Amino acid sequence: MATIPSIGQAATLGANALTSIWDGLSPHLIATFYEVAKTGDDAWDRIEGKTDPIAVMAPLTDANLEMVLNWQSPFEQAGPESKAPALMAMLQSGALQPVVDAVMGKSKEGTAQQKSNEFLKQFEGRTGITKLNSTQVFNGMPPVKITVTVLFRAWRDTASEVEAPFNKLMEWALPIELSKDGSVLARAAETAKGDMGYVEALMPSKAPTRIALKYKGRIFSPLVIESIGMPLNSPVDANGRFVQLAVPMTLCTLTALDRKDWSNSAVVSM
Repeated sequence: MATIPSIGQAATLGANALTSIWDGLSPHLIATFYEVAKTGDDAWDRIEGKTDPIAVMAPLTDANLEMVLNWQSPFEQAGPESKAPALMAMLQSGALQPVVDAVMGKSKEGTAQQKSNEFLKQFEGRTGITKLNSTQVFNGMPPVKITVTVLFRAWRDTASEVEAPFNKLMEWALPIELSKDGSVLARAAETAKGDMGYVEALMPSKAPTRIALKYKGRIFSPLVIESIGMPLNSPVDANGRFVQLAVPMTLCTLTALDRKDWSNSAVVSM
């Protein structure tokens, strides 16, 4: 999966962008979101068939990319400490010796108890932990998450500078269409009549769209909006439209990344 397209695959943004006015702000600080579709086995690009596809552009007040690499130590329980933890702790610390003396009494030189005491002292300060116990193995990784806070604020028109771009992000986050008919049997009957296709009968709803994020010269694609917030306590104008919105979002790649995917995130020209 080419999750992060190369420079040649970067989409050319059209003029039909939903954004606030950010005159004087560096273009590297403006993030651009747009819809993408699969164009090949490992290729994703802007959705074709639109003369001027819509993009949402806004600065990010917070942005963080997080990769979680699952390394585990499967041999941690291989040592004797996991089999008899209390006994091994007493042997290592020497706490077992006073117990033996209390039960058997003071030992005399040359007796079997004296030899037992000398044997127990050999365990003091030793441990069964080895490098094998701490050896880690790679156990996979989840998709990469990008957490951002998208800022919209109006200078002239709240509807076009705040409401419209936020609504577009919400549209991309929500399913395209959810079937009103929840009965598989009813859809099967429609299929038998020829009024519905088999694919539509089995999976009648349409999942949310995939998007791309272009930010600071890098393009991350395809992504899905895993979560999005709407701060209802944001200020509004006289018509009840938001004057400013700081929208928290969590974006997620479709799969985990490898070295090739990451190398494709080379800086592109703005």
